[in-house]
Amino acid sequence: MKKLPILTLLAAVLCWGMAPAAHAQLKIGTVNLGKIFDSYWKRNQADTQLKDRRTEFEKQQKELFDGYQKANEEYQKLLDSANDQAISTEERDKRKKNAEVKLREIKEMENQIQQFNRTAQTTLGEQTRRMRDAILREILEVVDTKSKAGGYTLVLDSSARTVVNTPFVAYTNGQNDLSDEVIAQLNANAPAEFLKPVEGGTSLTDTNSPATPTPGTR
Repeated sequence: MKKLPILTLLAAVLCWGMAPAAHAQLKIGTVNLGKIFDSYWKRNQADTQLKDRRTEFEKQQKELFDGYQKANEEYQKLLDSANDQAISTEERDKRKKNAEVKLREIKEMENQIQQFNRTAQTTLGEQTRRMRDAILREILEVVDTKSKAGGYTLVLDSSARTVVNTPFVAYTNGQNDLSDEVIAQLNANAPAEFLKPVEGGTSLTDTNSPATPTPGTR
């Protein structure tokens, strides 16, 4: 089933509100979900947890990459020694074989690091989405409660954008905006350490993997 265009939908709602007395009086409110989301203390808590997880991944990545660089140095030394004309042909062949073994180890390390990067990115992305969705559910529950208590027929998100990136709500005088009430209820029992944004934290909109170099193909 096709969705009605936004203007058609709003027009239908307004017409319904102006229909004869059989319908309850239309009362429209607004909330700024973007503002509420950024102001909710659990967003800062989630940023802290994501920052810690990212730091953990970066530490593991560094250990893998340090081992990769050390293996490359060892491989280069083996390769140089295998070309030493001062030693016998037999010894050079032996060292070349050792260099080939080390090169295979390096290839395995490259695959391991690349797999780690993919896993880290997927894990961080899934954790970010779970946290974001859980926070939004809690926010919408409070919005629902406040809207029903205030007798609102319809509550719109004033921060929403349309598919062509224009404001979903073209105008509101702010008189029926519930954002501050919702934020106050959500943060009523907030731990003090989470009322301030996390410095250098991982945004709930950022799902990139830790910024550690990926080894290139030799």
